[in-house]
Amino acid sequence: MPSEAAAGSAIEVRGLTKDYRIFAHPRDRFLQFFSRRPHYQVHSALRGLDFRVASGEVVGVLGRNGSGKSTLLQILAGVLKPTTGSFRVQGRLAALLELGAGFNPEFTGIENVRINAAILGLSNREIDARLPEILEFADIGEFAARPVKLYSSGMYVRLAFAVASCVDPEVLIVDEALSVGDVQFQTKCFRRFEELVGRGRTVLLVTHSTEQVVRHCDRALLLEGGRLIADGEPRAVTNQYLELMLGTDDAARNQPQPRKPPPAPRPGPIASGAETLEQRPGYFSSEYRWGNGGARLADVRISLAGEDGHRTSLEAGSPIEVVLRARFERACERAIFGLFIKTPDGVTVFGNSTRSAAVYPVPLAVAEGEEVCIAFALQLHLGAGPYLLSAGVSSEEGEEIVPLDRRYDCLHFEVRDGSGAVGLANLQAVAQRL
Repeated sequence: MPSEAAAGSAIEVRGLTKDYRIFAHPRDRFLQFFSRRPHYQVHSALRGLDFRVASGEVVGVLGRNGSGKSTLLQILAGVLKPTTGSFRVQGRLAALLELGAGFNPEFTGIENVRINAAILGLSNREIDARLPEILEFADIGEFAARPVKLYSSGMYVRLAFAVASCVDPEVLIVDEALSVGDVQFQTKCFRRFEELVGRGRTVLLVTHSTEQVVRHCDRALLLEGGRLIADGEPRAVTNQYLELMLGTDDAARNQPQPRKPPPAPRPGPIASGAETLEQRPGYFSSEYRWGNGGARLADVRISLAGEDGHRTSLEAGSPIEVVLRARFERACERAIFGLFIKTPDGVTVFGNSTRSAAVYPVPLAVAEGEEVCIAFALQLHLGAGPYLLSAGVSSEEGEEIVPLDRRYDCLHFEVRDGSGAVGLANLQAVAQRL
């Protein structure tokens, strides 16, 4: 039986485990009926999850494919039963797990709306009152009166999201459904999502978009191998997720990750008298750093084109250089220098690397012990405001990109703009009378 939820908790999960029996051959299923010896292997999709989500909290769930995210949501939505453990969801729950999950293909869109809304606990009077809003949001026109087996995948998701979001749930579970359909529908989805958050609804959002998690969530969970390996502030957890996605140590991936950033690669000697990133104005001491130690990214600086000094405040539209200096502890046939610029709430506004032939036309080979400086020439067409710079050094080895030293959110800088432009970009508008 589910445990009593703690006061103020919309979702409570205790010791949640889900195991599946994997049979190597169909005859093994038959033999299992007559044998006490197992003829199967056990796959644990979830392994003893424990967490709570407070009422009104927006929690992002991250994890690589196969980490257990969808299994968790299906259990919370009542689609699956756990093997062991307990859970409780307080209040009306609406779940958008798969395109059109729960729709009967032989019924019309309107009939499916009525059935799904009734399952969610709405009375006939409430359904009649909300049906026009649901159909207007879905915007599928005359297809609302046709069987859903005639729908395109886009129509499925439009109607499914409309039902899940328009029934005014206390708890909304969304599995990778905010970036579907055309641009106009995506905008409507995000707007409705923000309306629900603004009304204090509890949201559990599964996504591969770190930007969505940093921008919309109060907290983030990270699953790996069916275990909860991180639970905390969104930026810190998304950085751990990126490490899992981009790292190379398979053994370490299945172990709980530290909440603090991992130690930096062991420093090697650098040029005498040279500055280091830690000495630069604007250095962000809470940067997230990782890599296998094959190189050390010793310095990052931002300068106006043609200057050597470092600047933390720049005018919009200026030509600038971002200079990365690294010492390589081992030889690399294809070294990669890269950078990203983000807003403080996690939106990536620019990123590129020397892996692109348009940026650096030939493979970058370096020798063991060599120190290399790469200057990225950029036009700073950004809007006024604060930004964070991430930089890194990697090695391309076959089809794999191996992180040597990556420094996320390592440097802060400001963009000034006296033109009156607003937004993330300065498109340098000039008007004339015709």
